[in-house]
Amino acid sequence: MISKATGRFIRMSPQKARLTMDLIRGMNVNQALMTLKFTNKPKATREIEKVVKSAVANATHKDENIDADNLFVERCFINEGPRLKRIRPAPMGRAYRYQRRTAHITIELGERK
Repeated sequence: MISKATGRFIRMSPQKARLTMDLIRGMNVNQALMTLKFTNKPKATREIEKVVKSAVANATHKDENIDADNLFVERCFINEGPRLKRIRPAPMGRAYRYQRRTAHITIELGERK
């Protein structure tokens, strides 16, 4: 592992975000960013792209000799964060409870020789 970046408390369903995350696992960073650019899940791709760019910035800041073209997504996973409890108005003065899910995104980059 060369560098690591996390995005925490992201307001999206972890289940939906994992579908996008599975696409970039093991790819080169440039290829992963291009794949995210053309994937049709705008909210998930925007947040994952931010974390990937942050991991690249962490790697280049840590060691300036690292070439960003040699970096690849070594490990990436999405864990479930806390759920936000919300209330929706219902008929006859009642209220229905529902939950807004959050996700923690973690991406670790490695270097190919």
